[in-house]
Amino acid sequence: MNAPTAFPDPKPVPPYKHTPLFPLGADTTPYKKITAEGIRVEKVLGRDMLVVSREALRALSEAAFGDINHYLRPGHLQQLRNILDDAEASDNDKFVAFDFLKNANIAAGGVLPMCQDTGTAIIMGKKGSRVLTDGDDEAALSEGARDAYLRRNLRYSQVAPLSMYEEKNTANNMPAQCEIYAEGDDAYKFMFMAKGGGSANKSFLFQATPSVLTRDRMLAFLKEKVLTLGTAACPPYHLAIVIGGTSAELCMKTVKLASARYLDALPTHGSADGNAFRELEMEQEILKMTQSLGVGAQFGGKYFCHDVRVIRLPRHGASLPIGLGVSCSADRQVLGKITKDGVYLEELEHNPAQYLPAVEQALGGEVVKIDLNQPMKDILETLSKHPIKTRLSLTGTMIVARDSAHAKLRERLEKGEPLPEYFKNHPVYYAGPAKTPDGYASGAFGPTTAGRMDSFVDQFQAAGGSMVMVAKGNRAVAVREACKKHGGFYLGSIGGAAANLAEHCIKKVEVVEYPELGMEAIWRIEVEDFPAFIIIDDKGNDFFKELNLG
Repeated sequence: MNAPTAFPDPKPVPPYKHTPLFPLGADTTPYKKITAEGIRVEKVLGRDMLVVSREALRALSEAAFGDINHYLRPGHLQQLRNILDDAEASDNDKFVAFDFLKNANIAAGGVLPMCQDTGTAIIMGKKGSRVLTDGDDEAALSEGARDAYLRRNLRYSQVAPLSMYEEKNTANNMPAQCEIYAEGDDAYKFMFMAKGGGSANKSFLFQATPSVLTRDRMLAFLKEKVLTLGTAACPPYHLAIVIGGTSAELCMKTVKLASARYLDALPTHGSADGNAFRELEMEQEILKMTQSLGVGAQFGGKYFCHDVRVIRLPRHGASLPIGLGVSCSADRQVLGKITKDGVYLEELEHNPAQYLPAVEQALGGEVVKIDLNQPMKDILETLSKHPIKTRLSLTGTMIVARDSAHAKLRERLEKGEPLPEYFKNHPVYYAGPAKTPDGYASGAFGPTTAGRMDSFVDQFQAAGGSMVMVAKGNRAVAVREACKKHGGFYLGSIGGAAANLAEHCIKKVEVVEYPELGMEAIWRIEVEDFPAFIIIDDKGNDFFKELNLG
């Protein structure tokens, strides 16, 4: 027989020299010590082994998810302050940045989280070869995340599928996304991230072709795709772009890590070995391009992005995956590590007040006050007198409803029933609150992404509801057309300032209907000086259309 043997004589090959795909530089993160308990060093086969208890893993995870829902990195806060000090920033840029700094100051009190969407718990661990645990690391880390959500005023956002179309909130924000890798020597290193739905939804994979790999074509391609990010995920963004990847999933994993600045210490040039690297020149080109778009920090201006990371990866010769993603203004990630010396967590900024200007500035221009307790026809007449971009201060009653509540109301219409009167008589605010702390009128209660409700608008306005909508981000053409047809308005509120809204603007919260939906129930809230801008008016004008986002 001429069939090859199972183990043919090996042909000589050169010695293998391994090059890590992600050769990161030294870790310069400032850490604080959480505890020295639950760890010890033992000899195993003549080697010092770090033995880590289940409780040490749980405690680190709980501390991490507590911190990242209340504190931010100093660098992020400094970038917000830089907007206030930039003469080229628009009034709206400065208004939003100032609101974010006030929001950070309130959240740092440890009671109200910075955003009502307290995120999916994401944990990445890198376990050294000389680290021993009981083997149930995922469960211990997930338990710590769960405990943070149960013990603090955080929202449960995870829903479990009971069948293909029936879902139920898990009521503890589980499951967490936990990934553990074997890497390193005598330490266990972590990144913890709370990823909100708004920013997670702005993660995009494009399967391009190698023909795009010229400077002009790549920049034109990226400009078009960056515009699709819109403003729904609460800019200014930390924008991450990844070009290449040995697979689609690696490309998108790299996007997430880059958006958290986890890959900042990569080399700045490639090699024949195929290592990942940062393309610093393109980072600056893309940043300048985002500043020229005019989108700004949600309502026009320069600061669509704080910064840009561009990572170049090796690829299969026939493939060119390109990934885009953002970390939003709730920039929530923290590093942790366990060594023989203790359990450590990255030191975040506990005193954000130092980044506030000494005297509150008059930011954002003239403000028009709107009484929401007028009849709806009078609210509409008042709004109709003002152009898009007008800054508003809303006081009175709003109804809160988002995805699940909208689906319930649509079922009524499809059964031939009318919309409830409360939905016709008051503006609808798209939001889902975090838990209300003791002594507070409201938990963190910022706007959710408007686009998810786009498909309901024409049907609801035709039935007399949704005539004034309040949320964040740009909307589809169908919403603009519905508002022109039915005489409605869409008002944009500041995404990412949920603690500030709860502390200063929301005075009363009560459930109106569907309490079984949890945070997605229909609520009635009383607001005072609630900030908003006219985005779409009853004449078909759309602020975001002017920026090619409509």
